Amino acid sequence: MAAPVRKAVFPVAGLGTRFLPASKAIPKEMLTVVDRPLIQHVVDEARAAGIEHFIFVTGRNKSAIEDHFDRQPELEETLAARGKKQELEALLRDLPSPGETSFVRQQEPLGLGHAVWCARELVGDEPFALLLPDVLVQCKGKGCLAQMLDVYETHGGNIIAVEPVPEAQLHSYGVVGVGEGNGSVFPINGMVEKPKPGTAPSNLTILGRYILQPEIFDILSAKETGAGGEIQITDAMIRLLATQDFHALKYEGRTFDCGSKLGFLLANVAYAMERPELKDTLAAEIKKLI
Repeated sequence: MAAPVRKAVFPVAGLGTRFLPASKAIPKEMLTVVDRPLIQHVVDEARAAGIEHFIFVTGRNKSAIEDHFDRQPELEETLAARGKKQELEALLRDLPSPGETSFVRQQEPLGLGHAVWCARELVGDEPFALLLPDVLVQCKGKGCLAQMLDVYETHGGNIIAVEPVPEAQLHSYGVVGVGEGNGSVFPINGMVEKPKPGTAPSNLTILGRYILQPEIFDILSAKETGAGGEIQITDAMIRLLATQDFHALKYEGRTFDCGSKLGFLLANVAYAMERPELKDTLAAEIKKLI
């Protein structure tokens, strides 16, 4: 049987330059989609999948993330005194239990692979999930990570969520090569980061959701740099592929790249349209705008 996946890593040390000036004093991960910060949506996905320990790789000026996942007695007391029971219950329901969160600093912006390596002592010698916080996945049923864990229980090894994109856009993504699959699950036989036009091994791009085995840390420890002079997680996965199985999952759901302004705005609309108290009014207002 595959070892259980109990821990998830969230790399949140990025500068968020595409959202300046909004991200100058507020971490981009704390920008809200409707009324919940981006990072809360992603943590919710992990919690719903059964993750028990949430590991945040942070940087300077990211203390708001740590504060968000901590208790605020003054606020709780004020809500209780004013009889705002529903708001208080919702606030406490979102909080991880004591001991379920850990924070580690990535002192230098050396790439996603380096951020993952910074979490090695907290993850230890066990498989873990990696979720990029600026990617939201809206699903009608099981969340993306929960779908991946179902695949992991069957196949073990390493699992990557993928989605098809038009050929003209493949040069902007990490792309996997796959063998014959069964339904939505395919064995991975190769990976390339931002392939040159016409050279991509498939149209399946790496989404930003991973289940990885701890041996990835040994590879990342070499601190070999790749594209952009950074330590790339894709390069480390390519090396791990030589000795371990990888499977790709074409998940059921819709992705929003909230690292881009358009993706962030679309996510706000899509998530608001799921809220009964907002749906009809929002739809009517959008019609007025267009």
